[in-house]
Formats: sequence, C-alpha cells, structure tokens
Amino acid sequence: MCWSADADLWAGIGIGAVGVTSLASVRRPGDAPLAALPLLLGAHQVVEAAVWHAGGGTGPATLAWAVIALPLLPLWVSSGVLAAARPADRPRLLVPLAAGLVTASALAHRLAARPVSAEIRGHTLGYAVDLPHVPLVLAGYLLATVGALLLARDRLLRILGLLTGLGAVVCALLWRTEFVSTWCALAAAASLLLLAWVRGRPVASADGSEPARP
Repeated sequence: MCWSADADLWAGIGIGAVGVTSLASVRRPGDAPLAALPLLLGAHQVVEAAVWHAGGGTGPATLAWAVIALPLLPLWVSSGVLAAARPADRPRLLVPLAAGLVTASALAHRLAARPVSAEIRGHTLGYAVDLPHVPLVLAGYLLATVGALLLARDRLLRILGLLTGLGAVVCALLWRTEFVSTWCALAAAASLLLLAWVRGRPVASADGSEPARP
C-alpha cells in the first residue's frame, strides 16, 4: 500500500520489474516461488492503484487486493520457503506451512462469505474485513510468513524475516495514524533482498540434493 494511486502504480511497476529480473536469475527450480514473490507484490500494488481510482468501496479491485493480502500471501511465502530449503531442513518448515494452509483456508472462507470494503483515509486506504478470532488468525499469518523466513537456514532469508517483521510494525504504526502508507517501501526493500538472495544462490547439482558451487 502506498499513499496515492500514482505511487501505488509506479511502485507496482518497479517491484514487478524486480520480480521479472529475479525469476530470470533463478538457478534452482525450488527457488522459483520465492523469486516470483516480487511479481505478486507488484501486482498487489497495481491492484491497489485501481482501488484508489475507484474511491474504495467493495468492487472487484478491493476483493482482489484482499485475496492477495490475506489467503494467498501466507500460503505463498510458507510454501516458497519450504520449496527452497534443503531436504534436511524441511521438517521444521512444515510447521509454518501448516499454519499457512489453515490460515489461508479460514481467510478464503471468510472472504467468500462476507464482503470486504475499502475506504480512503487521508493518504492511506483502510480495509474492513469481518474476521473471526483475530488474535489466532494473526498468529497463524505471522507464523506462515515471518516465521517461515526466520526458520530458514539461509542467512538472507532470515534477514528478510527480520526486515519484514520490524518493517511491518513501523508501517502499521504509521498507517494507523492515517498520515502516510509506507507498505510499498517495505515491499520494495523485500523484493530487492529477494533478488540478492536469488543471485547469490548456488547452482543445483545434477541430482538436486546438494548445491554445486558455480
């Protein structure tokens, strides 16, 4: 989320370009889901630009924004971290994946049953979603996203987890004041870090079990 329609649109285009570069740099098939994450984040920004232009409300753009932000993102991140991990590291990553599956299912069911609305509030957009058991849903969401990254063995993914967790707190505090929305800056920083991660990954060995250094 950015502070205006134009900011969201240009941020989305830039983040999407990082995603294209990231995907083009993939050396290991299992890295593709995380490498493609900036494409999803960029699309999210572009969708929100449409929400701005619509003046908020409950239209298709608002629903598309909510689908990406709520059920899709925790499932994408938790499964992407698992796919990129070495076989020996995968058992512990099943925990955030399970959290992502449960959380995504609950959120998808809620979006199918209840409307979601958006409202322009100063330089921010506020989204209203009727969620049950908010503390439990939030805990599952954070475990599937930030938790999966922090449990990864890769140093850059753990740094990404810290950046995402701390950045989300700062962005949420600024957003609640309705002064300015800075989530797009966090998405851009995360996307650049993912690009650095992809480019630093070793080439997969012939059997795919252990990486072979280029």
